[in-house]
Amino acid sequence: MLAVLSLFLVLILSLLISRIATIAMTYTGLSREAARFQARSALTGSGFTTAESEKVVTHPVRRRIILLLMLLGNAGIITAVSSLILAFVGKQEAAGLTARVIVLISGIALLWALSSSSLVDRYLSMVIERALKKYSRLEIKDYVNLLHLAGDYRITEMQVQEDDWIADKKLKDIRLWDEGVLVLGVERSEGAFLGAPKGNTLLKAGDNLVLYGHISVLDMIDDRQQGRKGEFEHLKAIREQKKRLQKESEIDPVE
Repeated sequence: MLAVLSLFLVLILSLLISRIATIAMTYTGLSREAARFQARSALTGSGFTTAESEKVVTHPVRRRIILLLMLLGNAGIITAVSSLILAFVGKQEAAGLTARVIVLISGIALLWALSSSSLVDRYLSMVIERALKKYSRLEIKDYVNLLHLAGDYRITEMQVQEDDWIADKKLKDIRLWDEGVLVLGVERSEGAFLGAPKGNTLLKAGDNLVLYGHISVLDMIDDRQQGRKGEFEHLKAIREQKKRLQKESEIDPVE
């Protein structure tokens, strides 16, 4: 049973390391989806040649994160396989073997449920982001120095999915600027790049957007789906932006 518990510990640490690496790479401007994909690919040792991979290896901080994930992933896989072998080899009674199988399957199912929970994801991401802000220096210098980013504002990339709220809509119709978000560029799936796009620019599935705005708003837009719920979240974000503008005007009133 100790070997099974060791396996669970390795799996929990792997999920936690993957989540930390994902959030760390989003701080470098990589989209959450791309960061999650690259972190899991590096941790499991499965390599993929994609445009996002090129962005990772050519970026000094992202490259260091990926190298660390590769080292930890190799050690974790070896430990997990060893623990799995030790849990089921040797002479043991059928009842004991059945109990171990049940515990193993139940534990993996529980970890899968926790990793898929949006509530756990939100809380864990919040804790990790606070820790990274406090104990690391991941505000990348080229962004900070060039664009003078500070506080809770960030530049990030976001890939448009087919079921996203912004998919198949023009910029002037979704009014992201009312939420305090600026679209700095649109990279088409075929490779064309539109800098400072106009209101008539149509956003298509597969496009990569370069966005600037408040961290919380950028995360909400990335998760926002089509339908009434998406429209409600858009209106809610507009109200929150008005409150932020009101607070900013109190700090720095316009004469």
